[in-house]
Amino acid sequence: MSAGTYAPRPGAAPLGRMIAAQTALETRMLLRNGEQLLLTVIIPTLLLVLFSAVDIVDTGSGESVDFLTPGILALAVMSTAFTGQAIATGFERRYGVLKRLAASPLPRWALMTAKTLAVLVTEVLQVVLLTVIAFALGWSPHGNPFAVLLLLVLGTAAFSGLGLLMAGTLKAEATLAAANLVFLLLLVGGGVIVPLDKFPDAVQSVLGLLPIAALSDGLRDVLQHGAAMPWGDLAILAVWTVLGLGAAARFFRWE
Repeated sequence: MSAGTYAPRPGAAPLGRMIAAQTALETRMLLRNGEQLLLTVIIPTLLLVLFSAVDIVDTGSGESVDFLTPGILALAVMSTAFTGQAIATGFERRYGVLKRLAASPLPRWALMTAKTLAVLVTEVLQVVLLTVIAFALGWSPHGNPFAVLLLLVLGTAAFSGLGLLMAGTLKAEATLAAANLVFLLLLVGGGVIVPLDKFPDAVQSVLGLLPIAALSDGLRDVLQHGAAMPWGDLAILAVWTVLGLGAAARFFRWE
């Protein structure tokens, strides 16, 4: 046996392996957290089933589930990419987790990449679950699957940037309160369950510029009405993506 066979080999693991390991850890943390599970799975599922089965809100002509499902999918993206990520990252920052991770061989950009990938993995699970439930309720989707994918990716990027901006600038307790408040406000006024045309005209023009409204309306145009590519909604999401990620990169504090 040659000398040095069992000699240690100090050094960082390959970057791809580090990102994959951190992504798996972030995903497990997201799915094991009871509050996150409530936001990402239970609330969207209950809203979809309740408002599809009971005629509470006037969703216009057609089946309620055809109107509600795109909005609930948008809500699922917001709950994971914005609310859940903001709260989890805010408390990681408070307890010094981010500070310690920043001193590890994993680069800071790679840590954020792992967090984003964990969000995407969670969203895939959400979309699959909600889609199965929607089909069971009689959902009949239409449109271009590529347009749906593009909307979901841009929506994730926009909400992720805003969530990281909040988590990196506010105290953890303030992030917890603000993220949940924003979630509730956008649930009511973002076109998720209540159509935007139920609001006054002056309010509609403002609400239509919100990322949740752009995402839910874009998904609804494609999945309910069969639109090819909702360029206006994509443009709104792209602007929010640039603003959110740019501001998060500029103002995020690791300590």
